[in-house]
Amino acid sequence: MILSIAIWMPIVFGIIILGSGSDRNSGFVRVFALIASILSFVITLPLVIDFDVANTGMQFIENVSWVARYDIKYHLGVDGISVWFVVLTSFITVIVVLAAWEVIQERVAQYFAAFLILSGLMIGVFAALDGLLFYIFFEATLIPMYIIIGVWGGKNRIYAAFKFFLYTLMGSLLTLIAFLYLYNATDTFDILTWHNAKLDFKEQLFIFIAFLMAFAVKVPMWPVHTWLPDAHVEAPTGGSIVLAAIMLKLGAYGFLRFSLPIAPDASLYLAPFMISLSLIAVIYIGLVALVQKDMKKLVAYSSIAHMGFVTLGFFIFNPMGFEGGIVQMISHGFISGAMFFSIGVLYDRMHTRQIADYGGVVNTMPRFAVFGVLFAMANCGLPATSGFVGEFMVILGAVDYDFVIGFLAATALILGAAYSLWMTKRVFFGDVANAHVAELKDINGREFLILSLLAILTIGMGVYPKPFTDIIHPATIELLKHIAVSKI
Repeated sequence: MILSIAIWMPIVFGIIILGSGSDRNSGFVRVFALIASILSFVITLPLVIDFDVANTGMQFIENVSWVARYDIKYHLGVDGISVWFVVLTSFITVIVVLAAWEVIQERVAQYFAAFLILSGLMIGVFAALDGLLFYIFFEATLIPMYIIIGVWGGKNRIYAAFKFFLYTLMGSLLTLIAFLYLYNATDTFDILTWHNAKLDFKEQLFIFIAFLMAFAVKVPMWPVHTWLPDAHVEAPTGGSIVLAAIMLKLGAYGFLRFSLPIAPDASLYLAPFMISLSLIAVIYIGLVALVQKDMKKLVAYSSIAHMGFVTLGFFIFNPMGFEGGIVQMISHGFISGAMFFSIGVLYDRMHTRQIADYGGVVNTMPRFAVFGVLFAMANCGLPATSGFVGEFMVILGAVDYDFVIGFLAATALILGAAYSLWMTKRVFFGDVANAHVAELKDINGREFLILSLLAILTIGMGVYPKPFTDIIHPATIELLKHIAVSKI
């Protein structure tokens, strides 16, 4: 029942908050939302604490008939690939609630309710083992995020919200067709049964391309990435945190749960194509990030480059690359969330995200500058931070697969250092640039707590990633054996 509670508790709490009334109750709403998010996070901890590392299959399984006529079931479970993302989702929700504590002053109940409901839906995506149930959760996540961007976003929020919604919805329609095709082939919506479906090469090719349309947009991969910078720039701070930390991972997770195990032959055949797209994201998008003048846009483009590492790791088909891709997904959740929160801290004080409007922030906000520089360094893969672990594993796996591919992937470390250091120098260091920077006040206790939590996780995972990889390793080996290309 843990997974059901993890999914439905934040949704129910969100609905209760929606019914709490107007902004006159905002104080109660904030406290209730914080309690709800913390409880929802605590509920997910036994998934990791009680996880059986020796078991390569699904754990904490719940399987109840839903629509018996079509063999549709309320089927939940997690393995070493998905369990960390359930915990990460619930943790990031706590961060989002804390981040909005003083910032959101209008429609407070609706704001917190949207994030709590979104949290439950995203956990549902990671836990669903029924194809139709997955699709419902996968598509339902669009609604709260569309509202978050469209209501609390910037001046071009409507454009960004529509672009986000249309890109992701249109990409998902082919996935539904693929699900129906698989149902006709197997007479079930059970995802684990689909993994063993006997499909010929043409069928696998169709299935893979159908999934690619949805998951590539969600990651997002080049060239279907253009919605992400717009969505990030216009979204409120909490929206950007969730978008980068969790929602991008839904697409990458889709490759692991559907594309690779259901269409292994097509995955191998199209691996050079997928590797090429990933390298374009890593290198070209890294160059695009170098010329950005808006901090949010720069970090948004860096997220696309980092997710390029993830897909590269998946399609080189060796354990190091696979595990590195998953570690990178988790790490990116911490670092990108911290980066967007840090930008939000500055925006709340200055109401601008233009790099040129800053300079010398370290002189007026020394405590904040320590965190800002740390996360910028983690974003470019500094050793002893979580950003280094995943990228290094993927590069090692890529070198083992093909030296040239590994070499090209390694250039991303140079590009990452270039745009991260460029932004850090312009924003934090030097003399105080203007009177507005001179008047800045350092972070308060709430902001210090949020940044400290994310810093501890970033450094902790960078110094000692073993607890993460111990859980991830058996499931990835099992998946590689299924694809029949394991090099162990």
